[in-house]
Amino acid sequence: MAKRDYYDVLGVDRGASEADVKKAYRRLAMKYHPDRNPEDAEADQRFKEASEAYEVLSDDEKRRTYDQFGHAGIDSQGMGGFRNGADVGDIFSEIFGDIGDMFGGGGRGRQRSSVQRGSDLRYTLDLELEQAVKGDTVEIRVPLLDACDDCDGSGAAPGSSPSTCMECNGAGQIRVSQGFFSLNQTCPRCRGVGRVILDPCRSCGGSGRVERRTTLSVKVPAGVDNDDRIRLTGKGEAGINGGPPGDLYVQVRVRDHDIFEREGTHLFCDVPISFVDAALGGEMEVPTLDGRVKLKVPAGTQTGKLFRLRGKGVPPVRGGPTGDLLCRVAIETPVRLSKEQRELLEQFRKSLEEDGEAHSPKEASWFESVKRFFDGSSG
Repeated sequence: MAKRDYYDVLGVDRGASEADVKKAYRRLAMKYHPDRNPEDAEADQRFKEASEAYEVLSDDEKRRTYDQFGHAGIDSQGMGGFRNGADVGDIFSEIFGDIGDMFGGGGRGRQRSSVQRGSDLRYTLDLELEQAVKGDTVEIRVPLLDACDDCDGSGAAPGSSPSTCMECNGAGQIRVSQGFFSLNQTCPRCRGVGRVILDPCRSCGGSGRVERRTTLSVKVPAGVDNDDRIRLTGKGEAGINGGPPGDLYVQVRVRDHDIFEREGTHLFCDVPISFVDAALGGEMEVPTLDGRVKLKVPAGTQTGKLFRLRGKGVPPVRGGPTGDLLCRVAIETPVRLSKEQRELLEQFRKSLEEDGEAHSPKEASWFESVKRFFDGSSG
């Protein structure tokens, strides 16, 4: 008889998460376990079928092979059945613990690990554009839960140590009878740790951790941008019962700059010039992040003209050529003119009109476009 699709067996979608797959298997394994269905051949087959499906779908490599080739891909690689000779009992034990404890046997439950990794933290670091472009070393103060110095993180008062839990004898679990079978549950006194603190540390109250602000040095690489993250390994919150600390993720936020705008590895800045300099041309100083440089403006320069200064932009944070600085010309119209200045401009305009030359390269084509637009609309 052909095998059923593993996803159909567990009743999950193909995009189901690992947690969903595990949850589905738990439900079916509890329902069809032979100890709950004695002498029921169909239930026994369903239990084995569910265990085999879980065996494949809980393993990333096998799941990818199955998604691509189906049962043929699994069988061709010798991965049909159960991994490394494991049987359904091994798989069931991975999810529920010892089968004997679950269904009244004589086994002993597994102790819950009391060692836990500390939480990861996030810190937002505000930088000036110059710091982000050139790189910097910045000190930050981070509030976190750190290991208590007085008890070295054990939670017990100095000179004492945690004691074995008398409720579960250090197992971390107690057996509770429910109907015809028994279950192992987390010990309510030690909460699965297997140890209790009879004389708690006064500094941390027995938690093994205290709140404090820690000063850290952050090396900011050149070229970082908004939302880039710098990972400080082991600088997060302290672990529990000697567990490893978490990590600190420093998220970069670059402040707006008065002069420059950034787009990737390029910088932009607006350069205001008088209409006289734009018409006659000349040389002017423009700012860069490395200092001032000379920019040659040709005669007849128009508003919006871009001048590119190569290599004056931002170095990519992951390597590559440095970007450019692009200067946008913005021609300023003079204001608050004196009587003499107005007369000079009137003379200048009159001379342009009498000259007969096309001194405004865009004006004639623009008016022609407008004329065609209205002529087309009226027709």
